[in-house]
Amino acid sequence: MLAGLPLWARTGPGGGFVLDERTTLPPVNFTAAQAVALCAAVAASRGAPFADSARAATRKVIDALHPRTRERVRSLSGRVWVDVGPQAPRRIVSALERALADQVTVKMSYSDAAGTVTRREVEPMIFALTDGRWFLVGWCRLRQDVRWFRLDRVIAATPTRRACPDRPLSAIGTPPHSARIVAF
Repeated sequence: MLAGLPLWARTGPGGGFVLDERTTLPPVNFTAAQAVALCAAVAASRGAPFADSARAATRKVIDALHPRTRERVRSLSGRVWVDVGPQAPRRIVSALERALADQVTVKMSYSDAAGTVTRREVEPMIFALTDGRWFLVGWCRLRQDVRWFRLDRVIAATPTRRACPDRPLSAIGTPPHSARIVAF
């Protein structure tokens, strides 16, 4: 009660204090194959936005498994190899993640295909993976239009404290027919 936990008292024989069942989690009942699939997906997305959070969440799932299942995951995961190409530096991706999550603008130095570097302030709208490359799609205040920025070409990124206006995602255009949002 002093800890702020929702307890209730049960009277009579066998009574006592009980923690409200709505505050507990069911056991994690992943099979070893499901856990390895999760590990493989996270490993393959090493350079993806929120990859650090995905690794931390995966670690929590693995830690919650039954010890025999956890050992099977360790054994089976050694039979899955992932070779991910060059990625944007983690410090840059983390800055872009913060800006998108907090819906604030980000100041960026960006190198185009010809190697010309420009400094921009961008209102992040979405992250997109296409043709094996990650992009930040956002409203570029320099160009006054939606632009796609390859993460591996962002040289520097610093979130600001300036809130982004609520631009409709339809401003980005129509997604490719094969694209889908990350949803459960």
